[in-house]
Amino acid sequence: MSDKYKRPIGQHQSEIVVINSRFITTVNRADTPELARKFVQAIRSEMPNASHHVYAFRAGYGNSVTEGMSDDGEPSGTAGPPTLSILRGSDIGDIVLVTTRYFGGTKLGTGGLVRAYTESAKTALASLETEIKAAKVQLGMDVAYTHYEPVKHLISNFDAAIDDEIFAGDVSLIVTFLEEDVESFEVELTNLTAGQVEPILLARLDD
Repeated sequence: MSDKYKRPIGQHQSEIVVINSRFITTVNRADTPELARKFVQAIRSEMPNASHHVYAFRAGYGNSVTEGMSDDGEPSGTAGPPTLSILRGSDIGDIVLVTTRYFGGTKLGTGGLVRAYTESAKTALASLETEIKAAKVQLGMDVAYTHYEPVKHLISNFDAAIDDEIFAGDVSLIVTFLEEDVESFEVELTNLTAGQVEPILLARLDD
């Protein structure tokens, strides 16, 4: 599996109407097929009177992705496959998408269904907030007050987050970095502080 990819931040929902049928698409993060299926069941329970709950998911990413889908009673191939196709094209991992249909009284035909489920998935993903999943590490470092602001500025140049600051004789910083950025940061930190600040590895983080 690639160690860096986009995934949903959290649950997101959108809706379109096609010839009186409502298509409500709900997206969430799912790291495993089990979590994806649990989410589908939760949506079924939340909207039990709907006509269909079409879904697709991609748990993982790259060579280790596990996929699943269902037409959920719609004509074969008109709902699940186009939904999964949109997920594949999005380049987003750890994702589950459920499109809930409330039938509006007019049949859409096979072509109409493919277009409707495709549009539903595209609409949801267009406004979905994502984050980068990547290997991260937490570093600790003691910084003299004379270096405090320059070091903070250096940290801001990386995709990093200062988790804690403790002000005593020096300033103790705890910072989370993308693992791929650590080597570059350490080189720049050495140059900035003439080697007076030496970060230590505190933890390796999954997310």
